[in-house]
Amino acid sequence: MLAKRLTQWLSGAVVPAAVLLLWQGVCSMGWVNEHVLPSPTAVVHKWVLYLLPLQTLEESGLPYWRWLLSGELLSDAAGSLYRVVVGFAVGAVLALPLGLLMGSSQRAYRMFNPITQVLRPIPPIAYIPLAILWFGLGNAPAIFLIAIGAFFPVLMNTIAGVRHVDGIYLRAARNLGAGQFTIFTRVILPAAVPYILTGVRIGIGTAFIVVIVAEMIAVNNGLGFRILEAREYFWSDKIIAGMVTIGLLGLAIDSAVNKLNNHLLRWHRGLEN
Repeated sequence: MLAKRLTQWLSGAVVPAAVLLLWQGVCSMGWVNEHVLPSPTAVVHKWVLYLLPLQTLEESGLPYWRWLLSGELLSDAAGSLYRVVVGFAVGAVLALPLGLLMGSSQRAYRMFNPITQVLRPIPPIAYIPLAILWFGLGNAPAIFLIAIGAFFPVLMNTIAGVRHVDGIYLRAARNLGAGQFTIFTRVILPAAVPYILTGVRIGIGTAFIVVIVAEMIAVNNGLGFRILEAREYFWSDKIIAGMVTIGLLGLAIDSAVNKLNNHLLRWHRGLEN
């Protein structure tokens, strides 16, 4: 098992390693301006400086663990993660019951589907002026935008999951004497879970996209704010370091969600192996 995982990891690392080597080679030979495209080593150096606190441990007078957590990168990452988690939670909590209702009730679907289809194509970025007008600056408008971004992927996948339940299961449950509530909780909801979790995964990815844009506009900390600040001073190495941090955070959260999906869907025939 360990050898198999190691082989999978190595096979997945081949392309990134090749890209890094090519990138480093191009920069080392001077084919590109270092201010336009800094080398990977320069980005790693800036990332380390971005990670560590500005003050030394002696100057800060803080315990080691508090000094380590006072680094700019960790503070920005924590701020971005907080907004992603809260915004996604708000969007998902609103989308899940509405999606279950629209998927299971034709009347509810006819009532809410027109406005859903009108609002769904509008990108969350388009709400930025209204978000600032309604909520001012700070976390509130960012969380509002993230909630919108996460709402529709969860909603649409939940609707699809409920509406695509195999009719054989429903007829079998009715023949066995199951009531409407039992059919919904024991048949429809479990069958829709794979779709719902797919919507959750897409929604989290959308939340990360929206949080960066929101932080460039409405807040004064976070990874998006720091990337915008670096752009103003033409610190391209810090811009790329912030982008890499976003990618690593997204990868970590997506991997955690994927493991949760695999655990919850062990019964699913696509995951039997």
